[in-house]
Amino acid sequence: MISNVRVRFAPAPTGLLHIGNARTALFNFLFAKRHQGTFVLRIEDTDLERSTDTSIDRIMEDLKWLGIFWDEGPDRDKPDGPYRQTQRLSIYREYADRLFQEGKGYKCFCSEERLEKLRKEQLSKGRMPRYDGRCRSLSAEEIAKMESSGLQPVLRFRVGTGPILFEDLIHEKMNFDSAGIGDFIIVRSGGMAAYNFACVIDDHLMHITHVIRGEDHLSNTPRQILLYQALSWQPPTFAHHPLILGPDRSPLSKRHGATAVSQYREEGFLPEALQNYLVLLGWTPPSGKETLPLERMVEEFSIQDISRSAPIYNRKKLEWLNSYYIREKEEAQLSEILIPYLQKSGIQVDQFDHQWLNQILGVLKENLIVLSQVEEYLGIFFDEKFFFEDGAKTILQDPGNRKTLHSVLNLLEDSSEIMTDEQTSLLSQLAKKTGRKGKDLYAPLRAAVTGKTRGPELVKTLPLLGKERMIRRLKMALEIT
Repeated sequence: MISNVRVRFAPAPTGLLHIGNARTALFNFLFAKRHQGTFVLRIEDTDLERSTDTSIDRIMEDLKWLGIFWDEGPDRDKPDGPYRQTQRLSIYREYADRLFQEGKGYKCFCSEERLEKLRKEQLSKGRMPRYDGRCRSLSAEEIAKMESSGLQPVLRFRVGTGPILFEDLIHEKMNFDSAGIGDFIIVRSGGMAAYNFACVIDDHLMHITHVIRGEDHLSNTPRQILLYQALSWQPPTFAHHPLILGPDRSPLSKRHGATAVSQYREEGFLPEALQNYLVLLGWTPPSGKETLPLERMVEEFSIQDISRSAPIYNRKKLEWLNSYYIREKEEAQLSEILIPYLQKSGIQVDQFDHQWLNQILGVLKENLIVLSQVEEYLGIFFDEKFFFEDGAKTILQDPGNRKTLHSVLNLLEDSSEIMTDEQTSLLSQLAKKTGRKGKDLYAPLRAAVTGKTRGPELVKTLPLLGKERMIRRLKMALEIT
């Protein structure tokens, strides 16, 4: 076990929490728990135009729903805070001034137009775009003159020469050439710290020991290591995991379906199912088990065991896990989760016995892939939602099926023909007394009393419907021509 582990998840609050970012948060959370360390939530809100407090609230809400809780963060202030970058601007200025005074940073007055022209020229020659160092050697007089004319400079970091080496826990030995980087911006013209600079300052002052993030940040790491070296600080240990790809092997995006945690939440995925699915994307537990409670994830999780190959998003696998966790729920617990879906559909749940509701939802859970699907089955048990599907009508129009249903109706109306003890199911009695069995009985009976061609087991459904409701619906079914 590694001692004194401190990790962080640092989202930009410019939108909803993407499942790819949620996976990164989960990896950090599990790593911290595995090593009895500290998990920090930091909000990187330096993009003032796009960052919103609403996004911060939604991100924090989705993380909590997913079962990811932090030890330090915007709502859990500790000495290493504050945990929003916009509240740390004076700290960034202090270290930017230090780099400037030591000659490791310099003011650059190049316009956006010049930089864009330079970029296009370099690309046209097949070269990677990088700053050409035009302002590297400006004299104090030249700087003063441009500033007095109203020009606002950015502060660039002076990149040296030579290789940049570091060990990545997933990719192992990494080697970048300083020549391909170019002097990068650490403070923007408006005085806001740039991402790489603020990230390094925060990670150091918050005593972060391990930076676990997506491999889209791999190109940022050499720049950050240069800043650590310039400030005479020890870099943290890095681990860059592959990103989730869509089925077409392109980066997972909206065209592949839902990508935000809140969308899965609204659709009716359980947090433990999404949590379980995300951790299995690119990581195989030593036990080989696919259904893992959080405690088991913590026991088995290892950063080094994450695959270098990008995982492919598979909704079917997520749905399978979700249906598994739905079936594992106790009836009362599932009922509490599903009641909001009933209310949303207009069902007045307060008018019904809660024990009966629990029994209904306990029966339906065998058929649910996502919780919102409960709306498809409400007509079975609630008369105000009942109707005959087209497929059911076709079954009910068959002369042989109608004859069977007449027999069933007669049996139900003659109470003496039906036993009421719990040892003998109504379905088995109907099969015996009508002489019809299997599909010949089940198909027309299901169509008549549920209005559907498929659904929960009839043997469990019929007792919950009750004799009076079944009789009423059988009569409705026999009126269909």
